Amino acid sequence: MLWIPGPTEVRPEILAECSRPAIGHRSPAMRELIERLDPHLPLAFGMNAGSTSLCAVHSVSASGLMEASLHGVGPRVLSVVNGAFSKRYRDMGTLMGKDVTTIDVAWGAGVDPAELDRVLTESGPFDAVTLVSNETSTGVSTPLGPIAEVLRKHPNTLLLVDLVSYIAGAPVDFDRNGIDFGFAGVQKAFALPPGIAVCAASARFMESARAQTNRGWALDPVRIIDGHVQKKTPATPCTPLYYALAKQLEDISSGVTLDAADRGKTGADAWNARFAKHERMRARMLAWADAHGLAPYPAEGFRSPTVSCIAAGALDVAAFVAGLEELGFEISNGYGDLKGLTFRVGHMGDHTEAGLERLLEACDRVIARLGSVAADA
Repeated sequence: MLWIPGPTEVRPEILAECSRPAIGHRSPAMRELIERLDPHLPLAFGMNAGSTSLCAVHSVSASGLMEASLHGVGPRVLSVVNGAFSKRYRDMGTLMGKDVTTIDVAWGAGVDPAELDRVLTESGPFDAVTLVSNETSTGVSTPLGPIAEVLRKHPNTLLLVDLVSYIAGAPVDFDRNGIDFGFAGVQKAFALPPGIAVCAASARFMESARAQTNRGWALDPVRIIDGHVQKKTPATPCTPLYYALAKQLEDISSGVTLDAADRGKTGADAWNARFAKHERMRARMLAWADAHGLAPYPAEGFRSPTVSCIAAGALDVAAFVAGLEELGFEISNGYGDLKGLTFRVGHMGDHTEAGLERLLEACDRVIARLGSVAADA
């Protein structure tokens, strides 16, 4: 059972959608398939009623849409780096020839809006700010509301946000939080096999993107967004995953994936119930850690609803992970420099609270065998 920070478990009903017969990507059937997505993607992104922002799906990884986002903005980019994937965003901008300034934030710490405001004021103007809403490497979740407040003071700077392990597990509030381009793969809280990615773009991002030259072709954000609006993908898409995404979005919006107590909720209420489930699983995971003398790696107020990163203390992480695998559960060691110092649990997607209890029972069994886990720090 996959409890890693993604990919995560996929329901059999979703896997069955991937076995549908192939269709032509310029056929009426493909147009109808894209149309099935359109009522639900704005709910996933939490768009306002009457929003002018646009959604799209593209047959690339989330890293492909990360690159596409940078094709849509001018040369001066401010990158907030507080983990491995925000560093990738920064490095990608540098490799693309952008003039990148970095705000380095300690791993495990949250983004300080005041520091962001200071750099924007003293070193600006910038064409865009990049950040990761939910750092899968550290379990740090950055509240977007305070970031949005800062960006409103700098109205010519666009906000580009990696939503990879956040969307479909927590409310994005795309318009209210002033996001100009947000993107994610589908293998995290959407709970699909990897292979396609979703994005949303504000009207002003599209205006900026149309003004850029040398946007490339396959990762041109204008081509991606306009193609989806026209129900014509830029190139041959991964149609099996389009079917899977359509089914999953419909099931989430109709409440099919909810526990019995929440069944009957539909639309935004169903999505909000899904988000609330993720919050409860985070609380349960952290309560379990506390009961064992373990502490979350992220600072309080910045703890992810979908990925818990726990400081290991005296626990032998490799042995802990291996012991769980013997019992049929897979979690993750720490990422990069945090390997052996932390472990990560992805309580996201279609995982249930009952399933989390089974995982924690297995954790107790392994810890009882390994001995002391008391935190060193």
